[in-house]
Amino acid sequence: MTMEVLLRSPLDMHIHFRQDAMLDAVAPLSAQHFAGGVIMPNLVPPVDTVDRLLWYTSEVKRAVGNHRFQPYMTLFFRNYTREELVAAKPHIIGIKLYPAGATTNSENGVREIMSMKHVFAMMEELDIPLLVHGETHGFVMDREQEFCEVYRTLATTFPGLRITMEHITTEAAVLLLDEFENLRATVTPHHLIITLDDVAGGMLNPHLFCKPIAKRPEDRAALLAAALKPHPRLMMGSDSAPHPVDKKESAGCAAGVFTAPILLPLLAELFERNNALGSLQAFVSDNARRLYGVEPPSTTVHLVKEPMTIPERYGNVVPMWAGKTLSWSVRSVE
Repeated sequence: MTMEVLLRSPLDMHIHFRQDAMLDAVAPLSAQHFAGGVIMPNLVPPVDTVDRLLWYTSEVKRAVGNHRFQPYMTLFFRNYTREELVAAKPHIIGIKLYPAGATTNSENGVREIMSMKHVFAMMEELDIPLLVHGETHGFVMDREQEFCEVYRTLATTFPGLRITMEHITTEAAVLLLDEFENLRATVTPHHLIITLDDVAGGMLNPHLFCKPIAKRPEDRAALLAAALKPHPRLMMGSDSAPHPVDKKESAGCAAGVFTAPILLPLLAELFERNNALGSLQAFVSDNARRLYGVEPPSTTVHLVKEPMTIPERYGNVVPMWAGKTLSWSVRSVE
């Protein structure tokens, strides 16, 4: 008898859809399996005005076509006025803070985070969540752990501000979830699976290179334990980040792992291997719905334990583990 799992309205709480031709290529690949997702705003130029936000929302909805997919939009953090925040609130799920230069298209990010206390205070008052790329500019393996002090300062200074630590990669960040009630986090499937050794331990694998960089085995173990539980304030956010193959297989390799089309089979295989299939629904949907108070379109994804061979490319983008075979696949979406 074939093993199967039904997932209700799965959500990807951290996706990069990009823009123009890349948006058209990758958005349907998320929308075919997911009922909704949180769309990142680090375009060129960034999505940091209401007018640009409304334009990008319409572009995303056009790109996903007839799929039952709800985009949850974000603004790029800057020095907003209260009037701008009030105008934006009905159209966004939160505001994404990037330390300047920390990752792709973040040059216009924040240079002195605590100089923005007045914006955080307005967001706390208006109940607009803060989503954070949490890295310093220190040694690459220590950047997230160093940033944990910033999270502590934000969480204690603004106890009513809902703060999402995006794509956490360290045991230190997992421990913060139990330290502050107003902190929650997303974690990517690839950080539950790989370590830095997979990226650079042998021949360099550019398609596993991302920011934040994959960490040590003990960090992966802490992330996986929290996801398998699952921790009530931890959500699946893929950070699926497409780049054209020539930008990945080149000097100055772009940071990002593309997982959108394979996420649910990848997770089913991982959770089954760890005897935790019963936790998958909470990790990919229920926790996010509760933490953000969203009600996505009603869909049911039927996963079955039947092999799926990952394509070598989706258009001009190479996915994680291209050419390998997963033991699970999506049979249908209703």
